[in-house]
Amino acid sequence: MPENTDPQKPADPKVRKLDPHSLRGLAHPLRIRLLGDLGRHGPATASQLAQRLGESSGATSYHLRQLATYGFVEDAPEHGKGRERWWRACQDGTQFDEALIYDTDPVTRSAAEVFLAEIVKIHEQELSTWLGEAHTWAMEWRRSSELSDFSLKLTADQTHELVLKVHDLINSYRDLPPAEGTEMVRFHTHAFPVHGK
Repeated sequence: MPENTDPQKPADPKVRKLDPHSLRGLAHPLRIRLLGDLGRHGPATASQLAQRLGESSGATSYHLRQLATYGFVEDAPEHGKGRERWWRACQDGTQFDEALIYDTDPVTRSAAEVFLAEIVKIHEQELSTWLGEAHTWAMEWRRSSELSDFSLKLTADQTHELVLKVHDLINSYRDLPPAEGTEMVRFHTHAFPVHGK
């Protein structure tokens, strides 16, 4: 993929599309959370991640090494001091291929189920945390938050087109220059058909 040479256009995020092999390496609740934390907060040590995620440093260290084996994380030596080992995510995000749910290999299908169930759990936890803490945020942030749902009559192709447009819009905000009052903001998008008219 050619590099972005237009300074006005935000760089496309580096997204790794999951295949059966890489999915098996990622489909563990702690690995998914480790990769998500590194993606959101940047490089960290196994001990720092253990403290943030409420895990033992032995567990985070083991699962970081497994993520490295599958190419999801790598050393970040510029952060380390002495024997301290720092890790960083190798990509900005992952893309789930729906075909993995229908794979002929039951191990791949099982890994897909584990992966999707953990993503749903993470989304539920993040929303619950927001609802429990919203009163501690300034009114401007409460007004800017969003909990909406929409029902549209669309074809599968139209739905896919809309999802891609939403992704493009969100990614257009990815490389905005730093501004006062900036916070990490999480966007969840869910789109799925329901039976009934």
